[in-house]
Amino acid sequence: MHESPRRFDKVAFVGSPAPDAQAALARFEARYGRCDPNDADVVVALGGDGLMLQTLHHVMHKGTPIYGMNCGSVGFLMNDFIEDGIVGRLAAAEPTIIHPLVMTARDGDGAIHIANAINEVSLLRQSYQAAKLRILVDGRERLAELICDGILVATPAGSTAYNLSAHGPILPLDSPLLALTPLSAFRPRRWRGAILPDRAEVRIEVLEADKRPVSAAADHIEVRNVREVSARMDPSISLTMLFDPGHSLDERILREQFGT
Repeated sequence: MHESPRRFDKVAFVGSPAPDAQAALARFEARYGRCDPNDADVVVALGGDGLMLQTLHHVMHKGTPIYGMNCGSVGFLMNDFIEDGIVGRLAAAEPTIIHPLVMTARDGDGAIHIANAINEVSLLRQSYQAAKLRILVDGRERLAELICDGILVATPAGSTAYNLSAHGPILPLDSPLLALTPLSAFRPRRWRGAILPDRAEVRIEVLEADKRPVSAAADHIEVRNVREVSARMDPSISLTMLFDPGHSLDERILREQFGT
């Protein structure tokens, strides 16, 4: 998980549209120069968790490490915002490696949509009607019928995001697990979800899809009127986030479990 400190020669800065982030971006580029993120050794993301996810998606197949600094509201995936000493902080930063999910969704027209998710793949009802879903894990039916507002499959990195808000389990970052968490389950009422091995493939079939339409999303990429969705982890893609020593994502997830 952790490597020796590295020196980065080409540093790119990106910022969210928020005024504070844009002002910080202008100051950093004036001080350290401007570099195209596609050519950089490291990208410094100035914003909140939303920008971090967007930046990770941008470098999904490049492997460029991302160092985030919080100019947003939550900043769970970000380091503290300090303008001075960025070169030294980058050299001392510790890497955290994560793998995304891959979602394969078939819509009502039979079209296939494939997208990656760093946090979660989620299914949500599109109308006032509750969703009716069939859940299979590695091809074996586990729930013949789940009536709910939706369901999500979360990675360890995403277990503290939407999954936590839905009362799903917090997963240690290095655990080989996925969280399968229902959203407002009506039937079976007592079902609170499952913890699955990260090698598992979850397939969710939408029952009565015309009467009870459902959308699916891989992070910010949405597909409407889905009929069937599968989600699995893609170990062939590795994403690197950089954190200041003592403030790794492992530590943040541990603190979250104790409410600190």
